[in-house]
Formats: sequence, C-alpha cells, structure tokens
Amino acid sequence: MRAFFLSFLLFLLPAAALAEDSGEVILVVGDSLSAGYGLRPGEGWVNLLERRLEREGYPHQVINASVSGETTRGALARLPRALALHRPSLVIIELGGNDGLRGFPLDVMRANLGELIRLSREAGAEVMLLGMHLPPNYGEEYTRRFHQVFVDLADAEQVPFLPFILEDVATKPGMMQADGIHPTAEAQPLMLESLWPVLERLLEVAETAS
Repeated sequence: MRAFFLSFLLFLLPAAALAEDSGEVILVVGDSLSAGYGLRPGEGWVNLLERRLEREGYPHQVINASVSGETTRGALARLPRALALHRPSLVIIELGGNDGLRGFPLDVMRANLGELIRLSREAGAEVMLLGMHLPPNYGEEYTRRFHQVFVDLADAEQVPFLPFILEDVATKPGMMQADGIHPTAEAQPLMLESLWPVLERLLEVAETAS
C-alpha cells in the first residue's frame, strides 16, 4: 500500500520538481518486480539502475512509476498522465505478470501492451519491453501462449526486448522470496545485469543520434 501511494504522489508533483533539469528521463512502468515488493528502500533493480547510470556517466534520471499488483489495464489508465508529467525519452515496460496470474485473456493483455507502446512513442519516447514467464502450474499451453505474447509483440513493434527479467534468478536458491514469485534483494543486481546490455545499446543509439 505504501508503494502505491508513493507512486501516486509522483503523478501529482509538477514535472519540473521531478526532472530538475538533470537530463533525460527514463520512466519505468511496472508491477511489484519493479516496485521492489518485500525489499528495503533503495534495494530494487530500478534504484540500482539509477546509480549505475550515474556511475557510467549517463545524464538520465529514473522515475519509477511501478505499482505492486499492477495490471496492463491499470498501467494503461495511468500512463498518459505520467508521460505528460515526466516527458521521458525512454519508457521501460515491465508488465503482464499479474494479468497472467489472474488468468486474464491474453488478447486483451497484448492489446494493452501494444497501446502502452503506442502512447509512449506518440509522446516521443523510445520503448523497451521486458518479458515474463508464468509458473508451470498454470499449465503448459497457457504459459507458452502467455510468454509468446511478449515475443510476438516485440517482433511486431520492433522494440528492444528482454525475454525474461528473472532468467538468472528464478531457479537459483536464495534468489526468490518465500512466496516464490518475488525476487530477493540479492537477486536485484542480477536482474539489472540481465537487462543492462539491451538498455545500454538503446542508450548508445540515442546518444549517437542526438
């Protein structure tokens, strides 16, 4: 609940108070995996990303608009205001897990993700998509079709894509919390390492084009 209200307050603050002319903005739109569920403040991969960007000399500020429990539908309702306030140059979309866990129709999830990409691009931002897998107990056919949504969408929209943000942590001892869904603090650096090569290439292309 605390994470939800903190994220909500971000949308109410003037954009100038958030950006502070410190450079371009990366907007992370995600669920509990990006909101840092079960972690202490500053431990999540989004916080680690901001510190790494600073070390690497990138001028970007990271705005974390992630909310635990978020679905693609909920994010779609919030995104236009976030884009208007923060004016990001890059939007990282990490969503869909809760849609799958709740058994939402996959065509609806795909349509929502596609609209999130479209709105971000219309606002002048590049987009990076993070994929997700579901636990095997959801059935082989559904879990296969679920993940394929991300693969097909990334191909159709030609967006930089990481197939599974938990690839290096999901099956390793000590990397998942007791619920088996949320990664531990020890897993967060590995999550960042998995997406960093894709993100770095995107940032380098943008830097060359500017």
